Amino acid sequence: MWLDGALHFSTGLDEQKGRNLGRNPNCVLTTGNNSYRQGLDVVVEGPAERVNDRTTLERLAELWQSKIAWPYDVVESGFRHRPEGPQPETADAEEAVPVFGVKPSKVLSFGRGERFTQTRYRF
Repeated sequence: MWLDGALHFSTGLDEQKGRNLGRNPNCVLTTGNNSYRQGLDVVVEGPAERVNDRTTLERLAELWQSKIAWPYDVVESGFRHRPEGPQPETADAEEAVPVFGVKPSKVLSFGRGERFTQTRYRF
């Protein structure tokens, strides 16, 4: 989710992403679709920082709900899955899910269509 100049995501600290971030906060996030001749792929590079501010977490939980219908409750250390929402396969549903934000140092975008394009943004 994009909020306040950062791309946000959640992951468990025992998941591969969480373990990698524990060793090195620099990361790359990608988004796009599977169509070859249409759409836009975006790559965001930068350091991931854990989000602990309750107001920001509440705003992010609202975005997760409104954009992809994924309900989270906000707890002190991140999100908690609601019983009526999707449940993690490997983690304890009662466990807090940490949230991270990446303020980009570089963004790459690749447009697909009649003309393929690419753009680089540095911050």
